[in-house]
Amino acid sequence: MDNETACVVDLNILNTHNEKGCEACNQKFNLGDTVVMACGAWDDGGARLIHEREATFDPKTRAWYERKYYRALKMKANENIN
Repeated sequence: MDNETACVVDLNILNTHNEKGCEACNQKFNLGDTVVMACGAWDDGGARLIHEREATFDPKTRAWYERKYYRALKMKANENIN
């Protein structure tokens, strides 16, 4: 799955990622949900599979971010400008 692409949860995704579920909203994935690989404030710094509704796409970096994490990044960037 590339950075710009959202995908629909199929049996493969359900079987491999549903033990933890969506780490942004703590809900399990369902067949047909739209998901993306997104960066967030995870302990290991890697991207995680989360529901698309919990993510924001940044066209400048061409990457998905967990919504709350992205908002915090933007606020921090604005503080550094002022």
